[in-house]
Amino acid sequence: MRIAIVGPTYPYKGGGAAHTTELAHRLSAAGHEVVIESWRAQYPSFLYPGRQTADSPDGEPFGNVRRLLDWRRPDGWLACGRRLRSADLVVLAVLSPVQVPPYLGILYGLRRRTKVVALCHNVLPHERKPYDVPLMRALLRRADGVLAHSRAQADLARGLAPVPVTVAQMAPHLPVKAQRRAAEARLHRRLLFFGLVRPYKGLDVLIRALPDGVALRVAGEFWGGQAETEALVAELGLADRVELRPGYVAAEDVPGLFADVDALVLPYRSGTASQQVWLGHEQGVPVIATRVGTLGDHVTDGVDGLLAEPGSVDSLREVLIRFYAPGEPERLRAGVKAVDPEPYWAAYVEALVSAASPPPGPSAPPAGG
Repeated sequence: MRIAIVGPTYPYKGGGAAHTTELAHRLSAAGHEVVIESWRAQYPSFLYPGRQTADSPDGEPFGNVRRLLDWRRPDGWLACGRRLRSADLVVLAVLSPVQVPPYLGILYGLRRRTKVVALCHNVLPHERKPYDVPLMRALLRRADGVLAHSRAQADLARGLAPVPVTVAQMAPHLPVKAQRRAAEARLHRRLLFFGLVRPYKGLDVLIRALPDGVALRVAGEFWGGQAETEALVAELGLADRVELRPGYVAAEDVPGLFADVDALVLPYRSGTASQQVWLGHEQGVPVIATRVGTLGDHVTDGVDGLLAEPGSVDSLREVLIRFYAPGEPERLRAGVKAVDPEPYWAAYVEALVSAASPPPGPSAPPAGG
């Protein structure tokens, strides 16, 4: 098929851009003719407080990319829709409801000349605004199908619009392969929190739960709240044990973050689909996570990591103390295995293509994991 993916790719950074790029590679390898319709200006700066682009790509860039879309140019949205009328399938990568106005413009330009699948990373944001629901409802009502990354997200989509929904587990699109470390690596008594810092990810819970004698490295862009985090660290007297490294981490710098830590900690209050457990395991460390979204599915409790209850300082502290029981870090590290992305991507590509032609009825039966 001739497939157009509308979404971010390099020089944009982050998981959404990485996923769009890897999806284009996978569809192309499956024999489809693929183009990415991407952005020269994706969001207004006041909606995204950090730097939106990266100097070097996370992974191999895709070759066939048009970077013409601009959030300030509705005429360009319509032109994109007209340009894609000859495609067999248009995939709209939905990362945030703020993308909906351009996507509605593209759909208007398409004039329903081709099948459209809304690929929803999150049907609704973790931190919601009053306009999120009406915008997403308007988009989903105009799509021919939706691809969601969990059954809970699929139910959310069905609640917004009578649209056929397919479920497929998000496939791994890790930024960098690791040089695997030996299971007998020495104990560092240091934990890692890595990635974009947002309230739902529970960094404050982790800081409050940090056991005596254990250090914490925090590496990633703060989407607000850096001053509050610094104040919390000072209030708890942890300045000598909590290391803050605010800012985007390039792919080539990721292995260094993991080289001297005992575990990756994901203290999320809520979650949907996430790559973070797979990232930690790829870097050879156990993962301590909460039972939200796919985190609890990707950690085998007591084998390659430990699980805690979301939003609970007491539960997380108990798990962290248990992790540092004599011999436990070494035992869990020995259980860590890197994920094989191939079967995930084979199922994901099949689910996406099937989402373009769902069976009749109010909603398609779930496919994939």
